Amino acid sequence: MLALTACGSASGGAGAAAGAGTSRAPDAVEPLPDTPVPALPATATSADGRAVTVASAERIVPLNGSLAEIVFSLGLGPKVVARDVSTTFQQATALPVITQAHDVSAEGVLSLHPTVVLADRSTGPAEAIAQIRAAGVPLLVLDDAKRLEDVGPRIDTVAAALGVPDAGRQLKERTEQRTTAARAALPTVERHPKVAFLYLRGSASVYLLGGPASGAGSLITAVGGEDAGTAAGLTGDFTPLTSEALVKAAPDAILVMSKGLDSVGGVDGLLKLPGVAQTPAGLDRRIVSIEDGQLLSYGPRTPQVIHEIAEQLYPGAAK
Repeated sequence: MLALTACGSASGGAGAAAGAGTSRAPDAVEPLPDTPVPALPATATSADGRAVTVASAERIVPLNGSLAEIVFSLGLGPKVVARDVSTTFQQATALPVITQAHDVSAEGVLSLHPTVVLADRSTGPAEAIAQIRAAGVPLLVLDDAKRLEDVGPRIDTVAAALGVPDAGRQLKERTEQRTTAARAALPTVERHPKVAFLYLRGSASVYLLGGPASGAGSLITAVGGEDAGTAAGLTGDFTPLTSEALVKAAPDAILVMSKGLDSVGGVDGLLKLPGVAQTPAGLDRRIVSIEDGQLLSYGPRTPQVIHEIAEQLYPGAAK
């Protein structure tokens, strides 16, 4: 995908030309070197309080990209029989999609005869979840992952439910080591840049500014930045983008998903949205763009996301 770049004065102490681009690493997951053999049955406690017993991991259906990423990274990708629209990495693209927009099709799931289904609290509608459970399929709900601290427990829970706890420990340790290394490689900056996370869907005229519950704040902090929406006093996850809100946030950089950036016509189109051109980020054209399926996945590829955000946020900066 074409990277969009432009030069301007640096802010946030980067001391280098600013720009925008999409994540350059391949959109793929890295399985553990050894394929684990599930030891089942295994019982796990679902986030909605149910005890869920999994007797077979032969036909797995993860209902979002983050959970699919964990399953594939554990080495159980060949046992996955379906994906949702947010599961876009290379190893899963041939699988059938069983969501309509972001809603799960219970009929689509059940038609594939799954032996276990993985979901989180944001998965819906509730009627579909109830229908899958009523058919006798073990369905485990996990808490939503919105912080770096959520990655390890999420891996543990999925691995334990699928009967591969040792593989889970290996994957968690690998992910933690890579996260530490990615953060250690960050450049030294004069001050923490304020970064605004914008959710953009130009085709639907949806333009939102992220707040403390958007899920991006933990990543922004991890790369040495300050979440501009939180600093501006926003509450909740998102608020409609207005000139007043963005000017008040005064971001030094803007973080977006790559498809969202494409949907508004790239950097030039983004600068036409309310208030963007008047911010330090807009004046410097300092835009950070990460693939949609990777940015907020909070899973084994999160260290890669940290590296790619930092690479774009601090172009050319030395550690």
